[in-house]
Amino acid sequence: MVNLTIDGKQIQAQEGKRILEAALENDIYIPNLCAIADIELPFGACRLCFVEIEGKKGMVTACTEPVKEGIVVNVVTEEITQLRRTIIDFILSRHPHECLVCHKREICGPLDVCLRTVSVEERCVACPKDKRCDLQKIVDFVGIEELKAPYQYKNYPVFNAPLIARDYNLCVLCGKCVRVCQEIRGVGAIAFINRGSEALVGTIFGDSLEVAGCKFCGACVDVCPVGALSERSARWMGVPDRVVTTTCPYCGVGCQLDMEIKDEKIRRVEPNINGPANKGQACVKGKFGMDFVTDPARLTTPLIKKDGEFVEATWDEALDLVAEKFGEHKGSEFAAISSARCTNEDNYVFQKFARGVMSTNNIDHCARL
Repeated sequence: MVNLTIDGKQIQAQEGKRILEAALENDIYIPNLCAIADIELPFGACRLCFVEIEGKKGMVTACTEPVKEGIVVNVVTEEITQLRRTIIDFILSRHPHECLVCHKREICGPLDVCLRTVSVEERCVACPKDKRCDLQKIVDFVGIEELKAPYQYKNYPVFNAPLIARDYNLCVLCGKCVRVCQEIRGVGAIAFINRGSEALVGTIFGDSLEVAGCKFCGACVDVCPVGALSERSARWMGVPDRVVTTTCPYCGVGCQLDMEIKDEKIRRVEPNINGPANKGQACVKGKFGMDFVTDPARLTTPLIKKDGEFVEATWDEALDLVAEKFGEHKGSEFAAISSARCTNEDNYVFQKFARGVMSTNNIDHCARL
């Protein structure tokens, strides 16, 4: 461990970590748009994380600079703030920004008359990332009241792929979606296309996400700092009523998920960054498959067939019936097939049940298929 000081706060950080990681782990905010915690190789593209190290000439990017014993880091100085304002001005030349510098943004509603005459598609209140947008946080932190760079809405089409909506009118080319797809998920379904002012994120040859090999894990959506990528089912949900952290029920890996609840329904799922099994990642089922919880077709009580039809029963009735039927077929007459969709603990208990209670070694598992 090394000792260092960031903005007057003395902290400890693991050797080899970079200043940005160390700061964020200790609740010290440094503006950034392109950093991804799980990628070892830093990117340093947005340049918003510039900091000063006392005794070192010039400024360094906090996402690329490793921590060192005894260094003193300044996050906010007049020179750094001015530089960040210039960088933000350039970045927002690609993004609708009238609302970002409006003093009424916090109290503005979707139906309010806008004195700036901003069109609906350019307003923060019409953005799926409103109040969760990194640009809003950065603009407030830096204290920008006016932007010089002109902006013209690009009128790109909104691509509604299965599960994911892509609106590149809002994209700031931070590259996080491309990097997480290529470097963490190892899929490479999306990439930077075109060059210069025509640069854009998309699929090779303009194919759909399905043709490009997308696995629909949603990792690109999770890292997008603006509203360019969003979940189609929760695009206009807004801020959740509450967030509940739980374990994904789909398999035995044990991924930790943050369930965003709105009107007592799971509306959006984000993988928990501190989950020991998944570390902020999920599969398509964990990310997009939780709508079954409140689906009206979901079975909520046991069913027993009587006179050729299923009727509702209590758990005691169902378990007594199962125990009675199992008791008629012990030993070699009985076989058990388990499921990878259960937890490891459930599978362990199931094989113990087959061997210890049903007196058989006829047990198999669907993971071999």
